Amino acid sequence: MADVASSSGATCGSWRSETLATLALGWPMILTNLVEMALTTTDVMLMGRLGPQTLAAGILATNLFFGLAIPGLGVVTAVSPLIAKERGGRPHAVREVRRTVRQGLWSALLLSVIALLVLSQTEWILRALGQDHALAHQASIYMDALMWGLPAFLGYIVLRSTVAALGRPRAALWAALIAIPINAVLAYGLMFGRLGLPELGLLGAGLATSIATWVMFAMLALQLVTDRRFRRYRLFGRWWELDVPRLFELWRVGLPIGTALTFEVTIFNAAAFLMGLVGETALAAHAIAIQICSVSFMVPLGIGQAATVRVGLAFGAKSEEDIALAGRVAFAIGVGFMVMTALVMLLAPTALAGLFIDVSAAANQEVVRLAAVFLFFGGLFQIADGAQVVVAGMLRGLHDTRVPMVYAGLGYWVIALPLAVVLGFNFHLGGTGIWAALALGLAIVAVLMTMRWHKRAELGLIR
Repeated sequence: MADVASSSGATCGSWRSETLATLALGWPMILTNLVEMALTTTDVMLMGRLGPQTLAAGILATNLFFGLAIPGLGVVTAVSPLIAKERGGRPHAVREVRRTVRQGLWSALLLSVIALLVLSQTEWILRALGQDHALAHQASIYMDALMWGLPAFLGYIVLRSTVAALGRPRAALWAALIAIPINAVLAYGLMFGRLGLPELGLLGAGLATSIATWVMFAMLALQLVTDRRFRRYRLFGRWWELDVPRLFELWRVGLPIGTALTFEVTIFNAAAFLMGLVGETALAAHAIAIQICSVSFMVPLGIGQAATVRVGLAFGAKSEEDIALAGRVAFAIGVGFMVMTALVMLLAPTALAGLFIDVSAAANQEVVRLAAVFLFFGGLFQIADGAQVVVAGMLRGLHDTRVPMVYAGLGYWVIALPLAVVLGFNFHLGGTGIWAALALGLAIVAVLMTMRWHKRAELGLIR
């Protein structure tokens, strides 16, 4: 039985049918995003039990890891809109799907090699950024094991984007679900020396996540080889052959996506590094608040990914009416959800912080107080964050990636980052100033992205 019965066609029909199609495609993507995030979230939660310093070191390493992984993720994510457009015009384009997947895997390998060379210098990089030497050393220990999961992570993203564009996103979800208990058990055992495993601390956490990531990639690859619904594509057939025209097309669409995602993710990475300059307590509180915001963000992110496919199918079929409807439905779902999460963050910040740290312990009171303040600003930017990621997904379905890249650079790095430095240090607002700047940057990008979509609609969505 198909995962998404209506996703293989381009015609949306009505608000009701399009909403059902978007949700049917989107909910496995949302769960997959949450499950993937749970790999590092599990590590962060366990690190918190080892103390604020360990938590701070772990978040520095995690931020640096994703600072290098996200550009690659963006490039290979272009697999999804390329396949969706091809299937919108020709539903049985088996060869074209295979060409795109091959070059996605080639790109994942190339990008991994480059990133691994950089990540091997984690301690030097963090020291050069002004981080405490002890924290930089601890972070490098975690990274020494964590970074070896990167090739599997990018390869998994290629395959995940493929099954999503083929209308069967649950395959990626099952693979990710298998990885979660493996990571949790191994991280617990290897960090604390339980279950007959050696006590390795942060090194054990990184090792557990790398192993779980490789399992996730292997399980999804196995499904693509053995499942009769995927076998006809022969996705791994002659995978070593380089297809320069398709590789160029993939990077033409994907490089702006990767750059835009890099602007977005690295502004939060930069915020973490700035928090490290404010102090260990502020960094620990930031780690908690950003983890909570990141969890809620997975929902509009999944809806945006579904919008890329739905819009891409209609784009390939050259149906402007269906493109517009797919965009409106995705926007309503994604932003509507973020309104609800904003209310939770504004009304119950301490309860949310308690998921990551003992809020009753006297030694943690300042961390809890700061986390609640940061979550206030997190609640304010929830709606903007949901809007910008959904609209970005809609535009990717049209292969419109260059202008959104410019908007992301403007909002995050030209406006938000300098403002974070000024408010945080010149005006001595510390972490509060940094989070206020993040909220403003997200709002600016959301407005610009939405204006871009409306401009495309006025000029004609198919062009």
